[in-house]
Parts: sequence; structure tokens; C-alpha cells
Amino acid sequence: MTNNEIMTSIKDERLIEKRRNQMIQGAITLFKKKGFHRTTTREIAKESGFSIGTLYEYIRTKEDVLFLVVDAIYDKVKKRLMSMMHIEDPSIEHLMRVIDSYFRVVDDMQEEIIIMYQEVKSLQKHTQEYVLQKERDMVHMLQQLIQTCAPKVSKADAELMANNIFVQGHMWGFRRWALHKPFTLDEYIERQLEYLQITIKNL
Repeated sequence: MTNNEIMTSIKDERLIEKRRNQMIQGAITLFKKKGFHRTTTREIAKESGFSIGTLYEYIRTKEDVLFLVVDAIYDKVKKRLMSMMHIEDPSIEHLMRVIDSYFRVVDDMQEEIIIMYQEVKSLQKHTQEYVLQKERDMVHMLQQLIQTCAPKVSKADAELMANNIFVQGHMWGFRRWALHKPFTLDEYIERQLEYLQITIKNL
């Protein structure tokens, strides 16, 4: 499933985008408080600022709303990541700046990312695969950046590094109960970048 495959009776593309963005923001607010399963479509409609009848003009099921939320979270992270990737400056310093930016966007969106990982299992299998492919695409972007900025790193090592970086960003949100006491965000990022540079240097 993709965003465009969610059935709607509305033909105006701009209105569809506007209403679905309202749904996404309303749903995120509710999912943070109650989780996906305890949130009703009526509550999503109210939080989004329109009636339940209007809601069903733009989606079919509550799962459609969850898909829109997860899709929007991935797209936001990807756009922020891509905005930092300037391959005309292929250096270790540039690689570190991109990774720094990635950690910071994950910090900004840690509640949304936690929701995504908690609730993605509620999507149907084919929809889960679409969502997981978006994650693979972002990891692949990081892998390509590593290979461009650090040419001596093998493809296999770059792939492992990219996956590690991806998880380290999310770990700041998932394990904040443990990490936010001994480290500030700046300290966490500094340590992770130091470890990565040591790894690259020793390869």
C-alpha cells in the first residue's frame, strides 16, 4: 500500500493532503497518550477538527490512519537526512555532520519514532513490508554516504556501520530512561561520532 492507494471519495488532491495531514497530527497526539489500539476513529476525527463522517471520506479504516502516520514519520526523517547530504563534499567531516544531524532529528521526533516501532506490527503484512522498505532505503542512503566519504571502507563494513548508526539514533529515544541521565544529547552524539571515527580509522 502507498499513500495514493488509500481509498477516498474526494477528488481534490490538495484537500486530501490537507485533511490527511490534520489526521496525522491528531492521531500522533492521541497515539502518544493512549496507543493505537485504545484510540478510536471518532477520537481521531475530533482531535483532527472534523466529524467522523468527514474522516471516512478520506480513509477506510483506522489502520489507514496508522499507515499515514508511519509513512509521514519516515518521510520527515528522510527529508531531513537528505537535506544534509551534499556528495560534492566527500569527507569524513561531512559524514560526521550528516550523522550529527540524523541524531538530532531523531531526538526531535523521538515520541513519533517510538509510536512507529510500537504500532507498525498492527499493519497488514504487505503494508509492513512497504514501511520496512522505507527504512532499508534510509539505511542504504547512509551506506552510500559512508562509502563516498570513506572510500577505504568496504561495502560490507559500510552496510554494518549504516545499520549501527540508524539504531544508535533510535536508541537515544528507546533507552532514554537510561541514557538521558548520564549524557546530554551533545555528549551522546560526540561519543558515538568518536567511536565511529575510530572504527573507520582502524579499518
